[in-house]
Amino acid sequence: MVNFSFTEEQELFRKAVREWCAKNLPMEKIREIDNKQWVPDNIVKGMADLGLWLMTIPEEHGGAGADWVTACIAAEELAYADITVAIPVHFLVESSWGFVMDRYCTERVRDEAIRPAVKGEAFVGIATTESGGGSDVAAFKSTAKKAGNEWIVNGEKMYISGTEEALKLGGGYWITARTSPAQPEAPHKGMTSFYLPIKAPGVEVTKRFDDMGRMGISTGGFSMKNVKLPNDYLMGEEGKGFYMTMEGFDLARLLIGATSIGCAQRSLEIGMEYIKERKAFGRPIGKFEGIQFELADDWAKLEAFRSLVYRTAWMTEERYKRKRFTPLEVVKYISAVKLLGPHLALDIIRDAMLWLGAWGYTKECPLEMALRGIMSYCIGAEGAKNIQRLVIARELLGKDFIPYK
Repeated sequence: MVNFSFTEEQELFRKAVREWCAKNLPMEKIREIDNKQWVPDNIVKGMADLGLWLMTIPEEHGGAGADWVTACIAAEELAYADITVAIPVHFLVESSWGFVMDRYCTERVRDEAIRPAVKGEAFVGIATTESGGGSDVAAFKSTAKKAGNEWIVNGEKMYISGTEEALKLGGGYWITARTSPAQPEAPHKGMTSFYLPIKAPGVEVTKRFDDMGRMGISTGGFSMKNVKLPNDYLMGEEGKGFYMTMEGFDLARLLIGATSIGCAQRSLEIGMEYIKERKAFGRPIGKFEGIQFELADDWAKLEAFRSLVYRTAWMTEERYKRKRFTPLEVVKYISAVKLLGPHLALDIIRDAMLWLGAWGYTKECPLEMALRGIMSYCIGAEGAKNIQRLVIARELLGKDFIPYK
């Protein structure tokens, strides 16, 4: 029979993370982080002490060697506490892209970026998006040219998570640049990935965006003007950057799904507490079928989605540890996670806000922080909704049915 239970270690881990969050991330602290637009150093250090930063990388490289089910538990619990999803964004960026970076980087990059980031003493993230768009990675215009034992990188990256954190802590980004001319029949070829230190000469953080939500982590842009990167900063093989970057996006999408669960679950519980107490026409509004039916639908959809996320996390772990599934077998489910999760969470948050009436529209109510934060996933962080539909349809129908070919 199928076993849907978590291991004893995973249950103990969930309990430890929830207890830490309850103590260190009460709702008033989340509101403070949202207002001040910064996560306090003691929170970063506390998460490092729990082993949460880059927890997915092997123990011999400084990480916890956590499996992907456990990583999803962490993402869910962090989002249950921080419904703005700012801290979960920080976590998932490092756990997904840190994993891919560690998988393909040299020992020099591990020493300079990975091991410090595990301790909360550096930031590692993803910087592929450019001003012309986000989903079409193969069309990006940043370039890298070989010059002896170095690469000269030019270009600009925009809408990048954690630029202020990287400037403060050090560390840098996984970037992708074109190293050979684009081929019309295969534009994704000729892309190469590198580690880019944020403080490298020629890198300039040019902008901080005033986002509407997830205020505890910054979003910015930076330019690269004749940046010299040693060959040690090359990620994997030259010309294979597109494929490795897609691997990172897939892992981030999985953790976004788990984050969506935590945010939606907490929002649903806030709504349930209110409808039990708020009275209208002489009875709690939770007695009215119009609200009960919405609640039942939201709960059922969330439970179904939770099963999809953890099944996909299990498949991801089986792919890496036992090669039981191919990347393309897993990616269909990962895209389903990203397609459904953020929008389901948005629907649940909206329903709960409507139950709360006028109070739900005030900043005294925490749900507006959840609404603003989860919208970043809906808009397109780690891949827009229709991109996920294209991926799923490609895997269902075959490559001959890709609409843009």
